[in-house]
Amino acid sequence: MLVLGDDALAHRLAAELAEVYRRDVVLVTPGPESAPGGPGRIRYVEGAAPDERTLLRAGLREAEALPLLYEDDEVNMRAAFLARRLAPGVRLVLRMYNRNLGHRMADLLDRAGEQLAAVAPGAGPAPRDATTLVLSDADTAAPALAATAVAGTRKVVQADGLLLRAAERMPEGPSALAEPGLATLALLSSTSTDPAGADGSDRSGGLAPRLLPDDAEVRAAAGRGAVVLEAIGREPALPRRRGSRGASPRELLSPRLRWALAGVVAAVTALTAAAILATDAHPLHAAYLTLLDLFSIGDPAVGEETARQDLQLLAGLLGLALLPLLIAGALEALGAYRSAAALRRPPRGLDDHVVLLGLGRIGTRVLVRLRELGVPVVCVEEDPEARGIPYARRLRVPVVLGDVTQEGVLEAAKAHLAHALLALTSSDTTNLEAVLAARTPAPELLVALRLYDDFATTVYRTLRAAHPDALTRSRSVSTLSAPAFAGAMMGRQILGAIPVERRVLLFAAVEVAGVAHLEGRTVAEAFRPGAWRVLALDTGAGEEEGRASDAGPAEPPALLWDLHPGYVLRPGDRVVVAATRSGLPELLGGARAPAPGAVPPQGAGRPG
Repeated sequence: MLVLGDDALAHRLAAELAEVYRRDVVLVTPGPESAPGGPGRIRYVEGAAPDERTLLRAGLREAEALPLLYEDDEVNMRAAFLARRLAPGVRLVLRMYNRNLGHRMADLLDRAGEQLAAVAPGAGPAPRDATTLVLSDADTAAPALAATAVAGTRKVVQADGLLLRAAERMPEGPSALAEPGLATLALLSSTSTDPAGADGSDRSGGLAPRLLPDDAEVRAAAGRGAVVLEAIGREPALPRRRGSRGASPRELLSPRLRWALAGVVAAVTALTAAAILATDAHPLHAAYLTLLDLFSIGDPAVGEETARQDLQLLAGLLGLALLPLLIAGALEALGAYRSAAALRRPPRGLDDHVVLLGLGRIGTRVLVRLRELGVPVVCVEEDPEARGIPYARRLRVPVVLGDVTQEGVLEAAKAHLAHALLALTSSDTTNLEAVLAARTPAPELLVALRLYDDFATTVYRTLRAAHPDALTRSRSVSTLSAPAFAGAMMGRQILGAIPVERRVLLFAAVEVAGVAHLEGRTVAEAFRPGAWRVLALDTGAGEEEGRASDAGPAEPPALLWDLHPGYVLRPGDRVVVAATRSGLPELLGGARAPAPGAVPPQGAGRPG
């Protein structure tokens, strides 16, 4: 495995491939100072840029997969074109923020790879799936960060139209069990009396989080929270955003302008009625003359009747009184239009919202995710040209422009009334300072801060010890993203990941054919506690074997989650599994082997 990158994600991914998947890794780093000691399977190669010389010296033509993890999309694209030309058979994984361009790039590189492989079939090894995959660390980490901010709500994984929901449930007492769901995905650690070893610390011993427990472990977990499967289905279509719509008439027409318009209408109506009564003129002609007199653009009524002259003088006086009010109202409406097209301010009376600090790559994705979940958000950003500002404007999310470390900025975002604070700027010190400032007026505020790995554990434990009654979470984007990138390099279809404190539970779509631990086994036999578990069967797969209804047209593909424990998994099946980071490669790495047991149980031939 050849890994190229310039930040923590590259090092985290290399360690993931070496420690979890037991693969030999070559990590290309900008310099020797950025290559800390790692597992023995990792070999470091110094390379300032991903040019042809560096790629060939690192062994590109002998590599099975190549992830390009630079923060600059253009650098990744240039390296991808070069790598596809030098090694048509290598699997490419691109880290790109621009997803639309990334998907087009993937299609182009796949086509180019097919043509180059046909011309030069000996250029490098040909893995099972020499394709191009595009991922974003922001996309892979955003669901977990959004779920962390909304404590107690569902954790969501969305991919390929599939929607998986998980929920944290806490027991009612120290001797009670958490309310069960469709399946228990994990047992949470006991954090109430152990702040220093909380949030997934392996030093918590038996109180550490337990992924994919069996029934006996669940029954024995009195007093511990659990992550349970709540529902699985198709991803709902999101409503069309109305962010590009202009400001509403009520926003443009302020009360002052509405009163001015009402005064003009009332004056015109009254003067028109008086003109009709005094001169017997046609109503339309009388209204026309009244408007001319009101705005002082009519001819003087010299030589006409006294009533007409009196009405003209009265209309002129009213016009002099109303014209400044109309001009002021029009200027105010223009300001309202400009502010409606610009950033919104936090409204009065706002509370129980999420304050999001930072609208960079990560913050922008988290903002979109929170709005999809219907969570009220107030953003704080120092740079008015940040990536997420157009998204906030289109989604009509209030934004406070300013340095979060300056006095008054968090107060403007109403952080003291918020439900949670997400500190996602690229600066550890800024995130920490903002959290400490927000915790001063609101000690029980739920906070989640983005910290780099070496700093995260120390800060987390200190905050937990200082505020034992408040929820504190530290999240590393590279830690949350690395499993998805590693799965893509191995050719796995990773649907997503759900964080369980500081561990990660992966969801993957797996073809049963050729998987020794699944093929020919029942659902119950295929379950290995602490490693993997079959959750659902994709009924759209294997319809050729007769699973489509004979009474009519086949239903669209859907997930069948309530599988009978005795259902035998067939070679044509496609299932959704939950697995640990070490369990997934073990599940998919074995060779084909006969399933235990000679005869399947009766009634196990169809999912039930």
